[in-house]
Amino acid sequence: MKKLSKYIAFAFLGMAMASCGDDYNDWANPQTNPQENAITIPGLTATAADAIDLANVSEDSVSTFTLSTAALPEGFKLADARVEVTPQGVEGATKTTFNAGIEGRAAAADLSDLVVNAYGKRPTARTFDAHVYLDAVKDGQAVLIDAGKINVVVTPKAPYIASNYYLVGDMYGEGKWALADCVKFNHSDADVYEDPVFTLMVTTTKDNQYWKIIPQGNIDAGNPWAIQNDPKGVVGVTKNGDDAMSGTLVTSVTKDDGTTDAPNAAMIAKAGIYQITINMMDYTYTIKQISPEYYLVGKLQGWSDKPENKTCLMYAESAMVQSYTTQWNDDANLKIWLGSDFGVWDSAYGTAKNDDNSVEGKIGGSGSIVCPEPGAFYTFKVDFSTMTYKWTKLEDQNPTAYEHVGLIGVGNDWKKDVDMKEVTPHNWFIETTLPAGEFKIRANHEWNDAANWGFAEGQEFSSTGKLITSGVSKNIKIAAGKYRIFFNDITLEYAIIAVAE
Repeated sequence: MKKLSKYIAFAFLGMAMASCGDDYNDWANPQTNPQENAITIPGLTATAADAIDLANVSEDSVSTFTLSTAALPEGFKLADARVEVTPQGVEGATKTTFNAGIEGRAAAADLSDLVVNAYGKRPTARTFDAHVYLDAVKDGQAVLIDAGKINVVVTPKAPYIASNYYLVGDMYGEGKWALADCVKFNHSDADVYEDPVFTLMVTTTKDNQYWKIIPQGNIDAGNPWAIQNDPKGVVGVTKNGDDAMSGTLVTSVTKDDGTTDAPNAAMIAKAGIYQITINMMDYTYTIKQISPEYYLVGKLQGWSDKPENKTCLMYAESAMVQSYTTQWNDDANLKIWLGSDFGVWDSAYGTAKNDDNSVEGKIGGSGSIVCPEPGAFYTFKVDFSTMTYKWTKLEDQNPTAYEHVGLIGVGNDWKKDVDMKEVTPHNWFIETTLPAGEFKIRANHEWNDAANWGFAEGQEFSSTGKLITSGVSKNIKIAAGKYRIFFNDITLEYAIIAVAE
């Protein structure tokens, strides 16, 4: 006891000399010394607790260390334990601190933040070099005690997430439920525990199309229907034929007799084009029926989410492949909105890396996509079936420019043009109400075979397509109504979208 009192007495003497003349009466917040002035007490050391798997922790706190027993002088109490930790194997890592009681218990939430911030969410055991400190407190004064170094091992709480997932089901053809029929979901290049979201566009031509999801482990094992494989198998829903547009995914179901069986198949009730999104961090899915209408948002239209700036429509080569050609000026950056999501920033398609100016890449993430060569003419093309994009530079970097482009023949008036607005270089737009009849598109309020656009011989009306440049191009027949009309004078692509009134 005398030896222990001597250690603390010397520490108090140092504090008293350092704080001479100061009034200090805050008992709730005792004075402390920096760690370099901490003292060690023979017999008072910390011992690491067992490795911590947060998936198995049901309480708010968990043991990180225990203290050996050591008698303190009369009136002294241990308090305010804290643990300085540095993650092993992390380049440039810095020390952080978490608090613990003198019994060594720390908040599970603090440990979760600690390991996720240092290593990410992947459920792998992570080791921290740790140093335990605590206070010996008496009469509002505190002596800092060094309880020694330990290792703290923590595994973050996270579900099993496979590296890839595949869709299998009726939408790929009758009887198309074999291993070779599985279609891979799209995913960014990020770790699946940092980006657990997978997406896939599907087209169903019939009603009541059943589906399930197959993880990569089952594909590798050659058995898509394994229930528990690597370690989780086929993914489905609890209720067979569930046609909900969102819900929870499961890897098994419990039958009435208590035995476990494979999950059931979900169902898409109506034929159409759909985007299926699965979030494997929380094992949920959403299905969105879409009209394949995509708009660009970015520097080219002022990064505006206002309806009046919904003017940069991508031109459809098909429902899944769409493109936009222009001179990409200034910052030359963009994201993509599905028409029904326009204005909802969380739903904008970007890329994993912000300001990514790669010639090609994956769609997925919140970063902006940038033209590889700002100021140049490029075609930006996206395949939404694979969620990939590609930039292609135009051979002609000096396309003919027009002062005016407009509709001619509206209401059978073949002398007066209805001007469109050039929303980006060589892309024209108008929203207007048209009577039943015919029209063409021409440049500069004059007839010119090189800038007189209409349908080819025998071309039937479609809301999207290409026009031809010729003095013999045919008129475009239109039903009465309100329309949003888009036209590119380089590619001759157009879109005529009816507006509900």
